Amino acid sequence: QVQLVESGGGLVQPGESLRLSCVVSGLTLSENTVAWFRQAPGKQREGVSSFTPIDGSKTYGKSVKGRFTISGDSAGNTVYLQMNGLRPEDPATYYCAAVRNKIAVITSPLNPVTYDYWGQGTQVTVSS
Repeated sequence: QVQLVESGGGLVQPGESLRLSCVVSGLTLSENTVAWFRQAPGKQREGVSSFTPIDGSKTYGKSVKGRFTISGDSAGNTVYLQMNGLRPEDPATYYCAAVRNKIAVITSPLNPVTYDYWGQGTQVTVSS
């Protein structure tokens, strides 16, 4: 059974940082791509970043490029999202998602329909 469990969300002030974690079980990360998405109330789910461990490729959404960094641990079961310089427009529920590697992870790595497995989400709030 595939499980993705996110953690690390919280309340921070503008400009501060958070690191989200996604612990993956039930699948082999080297055969999959893992991505982070976010969804704010009343808005569509937005692709934040993706990571394909087998070749190390990473993608970032325009709104987070240069501020957020995705990475994986050496044990191969956790994917992180380091979020620096958080802004008032970043608050959302952040979701981790995974899919077995296929063409869509190359053509549409930040499209939620590409992904088969989802976590429950972790809340990020940015407020002064």
